[in-house]
Amino acid sequence: METALESFFVSLPLAVALWLFLLLAIAIAVVTMAVPRRAAAPSPAEAESIRYAEEVSVAATRAAATAARTRAEWEAAQRDVDAAWEAFEAADQAARRATRAAAYPLMSRRRKPGENAVRQRYLHHAATAACRNREISIAQLNDVLAHRGWNPRLHPVVQEFHLRHAIRAHRLAEYRAAQDHERALWETAEKAADALRSLRAEATIALARAATRPQPADEHWFADQWSTGEVPATA
Repeated sequence: METALESFFVSLPLAVALWLFLLLAIAIAVVTMAVPRRAAAPSPAEAESIRYAEEVSVAATRAAATAARTRAEWEAAQRDVDAAWEAFEAADQAARRATRAAAYPLMSRRRKPGENAVRQRYLHHAATAACRNREISIAQLNDVLAHRGWNPRLHPVVQEFHLRHAIRAHRLAEYRAAQDHERALWETAEKAADALRSLRAEATIALARAATRPQPADEHWFADQWSTGEVPATA
């Protein structure tokens, strides 16, 4: 067989024989590079880098969920602030109407027997209804029922004036509390967003470090040959 090959190549022109040898060498090199190589086992330092990158990625995922939750809570608090302000405006307008109604002097006349009890029942009923509608607080209702700062013998028009102003004060307190709550949730959401940005940056760096592993020596050799143009020319 060797004699047949030798006679075959001898019969060919020298240039054609060189082309065949060159093509054969290139084919062998391509097949060698295409054969899958078993990845080298990572070193302890590389394994630690990969583990750290995975932990930071998990932490970033959890931080994203926390940031989304805190932002949703802050947006809900913003809506509560708007609702509290609308309730205060309505209470303020009602208090202004009661003030205008109380500006007219009442006729002084002798009260009928039992009229003071009727006025007291009216005050208690109106205050209880306002508390049931969450227009005044339980503490304000207790003050009304105990007559602390409230005169149950006043005319119902005057009682309505004081009750409307109590409702206005309660709505204002609710609005300010909603503002404080919204501000606290905004700070919490900002801290969560900062933590998320920091963890995402750290996860990106850790993943880049874990993905950067040294190549085998033969891969370095082929890369150097192709980059420097030292592959044998076919011309």
